[in-house]
Amino acid sequence: MTKLDEFKNEVRGKNITVIGIGISNLPLIKYLVNLEANVTACDRRTKDDLGENYKDLEKIGVKFNLGEKYLDNLSGDIIFKTPGMRYDVPELIRAKENGSRVTSEMEVFFDVCPSHIIAVTGSDGKTTTTTLIHKMMTGAGYKTWLGGNIGNPLLTDTEKMTENDWVILELSSFQLHTMRKSPEIAAITNISPNHLDMHKDYQEYIDAKKNIMLYQNESNVLVVNADNEVTAKIGEEAKGIVRYFSRQHNADIYLDGSVIKCENDEVLNINDIKIPGMHNVENYMTAIAAVKGLVDKDVIVEVAKTFTGVEHRIEHVRTFEGVKYYNSSIDSSPNRTINTLRVFPEKVIMIGGGKDKGIPYDEIGPALVEHVKVLILIGATSDKIQEALDKEIEKTGNGKDIEVIRVSSYEEAVNTARSKANDGDVVILSPASTSFDMFRNFEERGNLFKKIVNELK
Repeated sequence: MTKLDEFKNEVRGKNITVIGIGISNLPLIKYLVNLEANVTACDRRTKDDLGENYKDLEKIGVKFNLGEKYLDNLSGDIIFKTPGMRYDVPELIRAKENGSRVTSEMEVFFDVCPSHIIAVTGSDGKTTTTTLIHKMMTGAGYKTWLGGNIGNPLLTDTEKMTENDWVILELSSFQLHTMRKSPEIAAITNISPNHLDMHKDYQEYIDAKKNIMLYQNESNVLVVNADNEVTAKIGEEAKGIVRYFSRQHNADIYLDGSVIKCENDEVLNINDIKIPGMHNVENYMTAIAAVKGLVDKDVIVEVAKTFTGVEHRIEHVRTFEGVKYYNSSIDSSPNRTINTLRVFPEKVIMIGGGKDKGIPYDEIGPALVEHVKVLILIGATSDKIQEALDKEIEKTGNGKDIEVIRVSSYEEAVNTARSKANDGDVVILSPASTSFDMFRNFEERGNLFKKIVNELK
């Protein structure tokens, strides 16, 4: 009997509660119903908010617990929590004390998946690196499955997978927080303060990331950034094979002038990489380290020459009236915005601001002074971003000519940027913050920005 068969037997006829009716859990709920489980779906949103999703699930017999008290009387033989929920909320603790098993879609997937797994985490670069690995492995002829935090829940596809397939996953700190299994090949792009509104402190965030390698064995592989102090230390704790990559000095994969080398063999000239920025060179180095021994050099070069990037990551939206508009809505932290600003040789008009994740913003000050000429702020972190800029101006005397404008809507932000831009200028949405003050996710934020820009006349 396979692990998947065991799981099916475990849930059949049982009372299963799924917290969160979102992208990853909708297929899970339907899958559990097909396995003849009695499913209750819990969500803070109301019946009207859920719309068609509510009607679809109601038709197949799902029960609901909705609204502000959606966690009241939480129970079930098995409870699937949404990735963004902490494991130690009182309602979950009480349910466990009453005999419920609390898990997640990703934890169960690791239990039942028959295939090889390569997984990527980090504070920045996860999605691009995961996509690169997937393209390289697919280009080399492997049957691959792409999923995790990148948006594709895979538990429902497990029956189609074989032991010769490769699953390529992006994993967030939320997904990793309670994981008790690690992938065959794990990669950590970098770690810097992030999501401190959800984690108790920076150390807990680091520890969550470390779960990607904590349960590896001696034959497993860990890829880490030798230039990042936190990840370099994690590498020292690895049980298996460690592959270090570095832009700054010799390592297993390193940058020699304009060439990425793997153990002194030339793999890729960075001038062949279509997506801009040295942070993307690091993403390629991470991916190359992960697929070492699995993918030939010519496949890697072909990916570099053809891959134009992932949506919402320094995505060119439109050139209008001689002004280039870019959408980098994925920039949900100061560090991401710093990397984005460094891509452009000219000073830009930047639209920033969003929800506060409880992380420090001081580091963004120097980048704003160096790379921005007009700063348009919207959202909850506007004060923090302006404070970081003001501190840098006071400290260095530079940046006094930067114009800071506060706006209250994205239409106003884009129109203000248009009024300030001249022929040859760059306007970029790079929020340095999450989207949850005004949007459901960064994709929704980026799509609105693109819509407004594309409607300019």
